[in-house]
Amino acid sequence: MSENLKAEIARELGVYDIVSKNGWGDVSSRDCGNMVTKAIEIAEKSVNSQLR
Repeated sequence: MSENLKAEIARELGVYDIVSKNGWGDVSSRDCGNMVTKAIEIAEKSVNSQLR
């Protein structure tokens, strides 16, 4: 996942402040899991739109 996409998703999920202040290591496992889930949703939407 690109740094830009990670930052975009972190902003959307409200954890970007943690990342900007303390780095990715301070993001909770739950929030990381939510980020992965969101990234998968974005990828699925992208694939589905390309198939149409």
